Amino acid sequence: MNKDVRKVVKALERQGFDVVTTANGHLMVSKGGEVIAVLAGTASDWRSLLNGLAPLKRAGFRWPPRR
Repeated sequence: MNKDVRKVVKALERQGFDVVTTANGHLMVSKGGEVIAVLAGTASDWRSLLNGLAPLKRAGFRWPPRR
């Protein structure tokens, strides 16, 4: 998992989302028992993280985190 994905995972957990690593190395993000998105553990394309953030933002995730 690269450092950008690690930052997103930490922010997700701080904002009340559950992040679980699957057997295949993907990151399954859920909130309230409902799966919201599955992120690639090792993405080959720089857009993959941005594409994964879209459903998370629609579910109420704030990125980048505000101070």
